[in-house]
Amino acid sequence: MKITAIRSYAAWVGIRNQLLVKVETDEGVFGWGESGLSGREKAVVGAIEHFSQFLIGRDPFLIGAIWQELYRSQYFEGGRVLQAAISAIDIALYDIKGKALGVPVHQLLGGKQRDKIPTFASTSAPPGPEMIEQAKALVAAGWVAMRLSPSGHGDAKIFEPREHIGTSAKWCVKAREALGEDVVLGIDLHHRLSVAEAASFCQKMPSGTLDFLEEPIRDETPSAYRALRDMVDVPFAIGEEFASKWQFLPYVEGDLHQFNRIDVCNVGGLTESMKVAGWSEAHYVDMMPHNPLGPVCTAATVHFSAAVANFSWLETRASPAETHLGFDSAEFFPAQPKLVDAHYPVSDAPGLGVEVNEDLVKRQNFKFWEAPHLRRHDGSVTNW
Repeated sequence: MKITAIRSYAAWVGIRNQLLVKVETDEGVFGWGESGLSGREKAVVGAIEHFSQFLIGRDPFLIGAIWQELYRSQYFEGGRVLQAAISAIDIALYDIKGKALGVPVHQLLGGKQRDKIPTFASTSAPPGPEMIEQAKALVAAGWVAMRLSPSGHGDAKIFEPREHIGTSAKWCVKAREALGEDVVLGIDLHHRLSVAEAASFCQKMPSGTLDFLEEPIRDETPSAYRALRDMVDVPFAIGEEFASKWQFLPYVEGDLHQFNRIDVCNVGGLTESMKVAGWSEAHYVDMMPHNPLGPVCTAATVHFSAAVANFSWLETRASPAETHLGFDSAEFFPAQPKLVDAHYPVSDAPGLGVEVNEDLVKRQNFKFWEAPHLRRHDGSVTNW
């Protein structure tokens, strides 16, 4: 079997662009992958075009060797754009291999260790009574783990951290009081705070209010996370923006966090994800995958989540609290993972178990999209 073509589709599907990658072979078996670098899809398409020049004619079964060649056979190795391209290709190769052998992808990763994948859901209303009601509805629908909404920037695109952390903290406390001690509660701060601001936020709540604090500060400086770790007692959930095992290195080896928000569509695909998972297991860090993309990425992440021992919850954006984010994707993806209560069943279909309506995807236009460019009251730029 040889690779004959690699096709990229950057298309607006639902509420965002999805970058789907199809790898074709001379035996008619093909695989689908997805890239996760939202907002910079055209840059990833360009990287895939470069990679395809030397992948045509290669054996798609040699997944590990292809990964190494994609990463190492250039002077400027790694980086988020290149790793997002590698991720999509890597996932597609696993899909091909599973289909060709007649086995689900999780069998290629060592076999499933669980039959269903527990998820965590997120509230979408800003901190306040509606957020509490959404959280109660999630519990009633079967979720035992959830992420609360932080106080946000609103339509003005102004974000002053000190104006928001008090409100967010107050409603986190109210959520704990309303939901009781058995529900796992976290909050995603989207790396918008400084070390001092993140510490102040945590100090405004009784110990035990939150079970995890997601992305409180930017990740570029591990020593800054060490400083924050020394100030607060809330477990950290970080890593969704990490693009290789090497970015995870100081965090895992330094025991700085407790949950890995790994993104299989950005970190380097399933090949790299399994390496990070095994390494994390040695440090008692659980995998808590980032999963805000499309069904191809969800399917790949479900197989990954089934195959690793150190797993907590998989993110889902398909809960009753985020119905405004959803759309009926069945026309685009006739076969895809579907939530049952608050978990994803593990598919035993060959490959990823996803089908893509390629003709429909081809007809979708690409739309340029930018994340909000936030500013402070003084006019300076701050983190989104």
